[in-house]
Amino acid sequence: MNPSLAVIFLTLFSGAGFGLMTMVAVVNDFAVDGGLSPIRTSVLTALALLLVTVGMVSSTAHLANPKNAWRAFTRWRTSWLAREGVFAVLFYPIAIAYLGFVFFTNNDRSPGALVLGNVAAVVGLATIFCQGMIYACLRTIRQWHTPLVPANFYALGLALGMTVLAASRLMVKGPDLLLASMACALLVAAAVMKGIYYFWIGAPSGTTIQTATGFTRGKVRLLDQGHTFGTFLTREFSNCIGPVRAKRFKIAVYALGFLAPIAILLLGAHESIGIFALLAPLLAFVGIGLERYLFFVEAQHVVNLYHGRMPGPLPRMHPALRAGAEAGAQAGRLVPSYEKR
Repeated sequence: MNPSLAVIFLTLFSGAGFGLMTMVAVVNDFAVDGGLSPIRTSVLTALALLLVTVGMVSSTAHLANPKNAWRAFTRWRTSWLAREGVFAVLFYPIAIAYLGFVFFTNNDRSPGALVLGNVAAVVGLATIFCQGMIYACLRTIRQWHTPLVPANFYALGLALGMTVLAASRLMVKGPDLLLASMACALLVAAAVMKGIYYFWIGAPSGTTIQTATGFTRGKVRLLDQGHTFGTFLTREFSNCIGPVRAKRFKIAVYALGFLAPIAILLLGAHESIGIFALLAPLLAFVGIGLERYLFFVEAQHVVNLYHGRMPGPLPRMHPALRAGAEAGAQAGRLVPSYEKR
């Protein structure tokens, strides 16, 4: 897919916001490390609302006509996108009610506060699931059609949320082993989940030109493209990233998104690092932002089989087709473009 920043920001910031709200509820439910103070609960809940808002507002930039965004909500019975919108809108009044209750009563441990916090967390988790299922339900894109997608959305959202929470504790009150350890554990779990996903999409499987045409016992050779002009699918889902560049991106994802935040959190768990604790969530956002880019750019629609692309990390096209695609691109025709080695 050719991803826009709007879609990357949507999945990155909204997931972090819902994850932060969930971890605030968990820490207060079980009084982890003594729980959060009412003022910290209020600030972190407001931050969760801000992150969700940034993600949701940025998503409208991806729409051809943002004025028609409301129409998405009418298809909630059949569309995961509509369900995501419904749950996201439902999250706001509950989270705002929780924020107001804690702020004005100065009590985040009362039954009312705990109920509101947990309901907001559950609605946020439901939104993350719907967000992941938007992509996992697409059978025509092998890299997305897997339960690993919503599982990774959960892991990354909770890891980001807990990293923000732990960093705020380290910055304000100094070393804290328990919260920092929880954030590190979630980051490790997210890194493992992401590694499983990368291994799965890298394995040679899925639809081939043989299975697509039904000639599974012979070798099928493409002589001509399915059509001469590009379509929405070939424009949006014919992007490709080379294996060397993809490997570099994945190294950056693990270095910035997982290893560096873990190192900072572990240091802050034993020593006072003050404002430098903010580097943990900032680097995590950068690294997981790169992961979001890879998630979209590695997605390939099955329609590309009829334009010479074979399963694998690089497109393999007949020389004549590649020459025709390049000539068409120079002439301004809407044909799929492939990245060279």
